[in-house]
Parts: sequence; structure tokens; C-alpha cells
Amino acid sequence: MKFTELGIKGLFCVELEVKPDERGFFARSFCKNKFEKLGLTGTVVQTSVSFNKKAGTLRGMHYQIAPHEECKLVRCTRGAIYDVVVDVRKNSESFCKWVALELTMDNHKAVYIPIGCLHGFQTLMDNSEVLYMMSEFFHPECARGYRWNDPAFGIRWPLENKIISEKDGSYRDFP
Repeated sequence: MKFTELGIKGLFCVELEVKPDERGFFARSFCKNKFEKLGLTGTVVQTSVSFNKKAGTLRGMHYQIAPHEECKLVRCTRGAIYDVVVDVRKNSESFCKWVALELTMDNHKAVYIPIGCLHGFQTLMDNSEVLYMMSEFFHPECARGYRWNDPAFGIRWPLENKIISEKDGSYRDFP
């Protein structure tokens, strides 16, 4: 695996080191030791899958608060997404800054999202599937979010058509 920091402390693009052969390829997608060597959380307690029927589906911007903060490793296993992370850690040099990258089933990239950052994505293709690996169990009482189009962040989403859940559409602006 190749790790590249992405302009927010602790936010990494994780690329597979693909070993191809006549059958296809093999690659390690997670190694606790490699993550911990970089100071990243190497514990995964829960995985989830998000399937999205239509291009333009927008999910976000989500995170979990104390005492159940979580970091995530997110990979697109089918289709393509525009993945966005916003740093909302008050003492961070990149406070309120956002970074986006395209995750696709073909580029095999993943994004490691540190504690204290919002996460969301917009699907770029119909029938896109996203795999999440989380360091903490989901606790609904600690689940939070901010509006996907909050002017405090100024995220530029690639597709005009946005399919958003009522819950995601009802989040408030960032303080």
C-alpha cells in the first residue's frame, strides 16, 4: 500500500500496490501494522456498505462526536464517487478546509479519514457502491452532520443533480 497525505493532517489517500497476473490481480487493502506505523488507527470494529442507485446521490457531511469518535477508511468498490473530507478540528491548521478526490472501482484508491473530520460523497455513476471500515461502532446518539452546501466550507460538488436524504438535507450550518 502507498500512503499520500492530502493537505489535512492525518488525511491519507491509500493506494493499492497491485500484483497482476493472468487471472487479474491481488493486493493488500488493509494492514494494521502499516497504518499504525504512520500513527493512524489500525483498529477496525465495523464495516458498512452503501449502495447508491443513481449518479448524483449525495451522502454527507457526517461524523461521530465523543465519546465515540471514529476514523474511517473508505473505498469505492463499484462505480465512482467524488469523496469529500472537511476538517472541523478547532485547533487544526486546516480548520474548515476541505479536500476531495475521486474514488473508483478502477483506480483502487481509498481515503483514510481521521477523527474530527466530516465525510461525504457524491456518486458519479449509477449503481455505485462504497465500503466503509470504521474504528468505532455506530452510536446514533453521537452521530452528527453539517449541511452539504454550507457556505463555511464552500464545497464544489461535481454534479448539479443532487439526490439527498431528508436527514442529510436537514443538517444545520457549521457554527
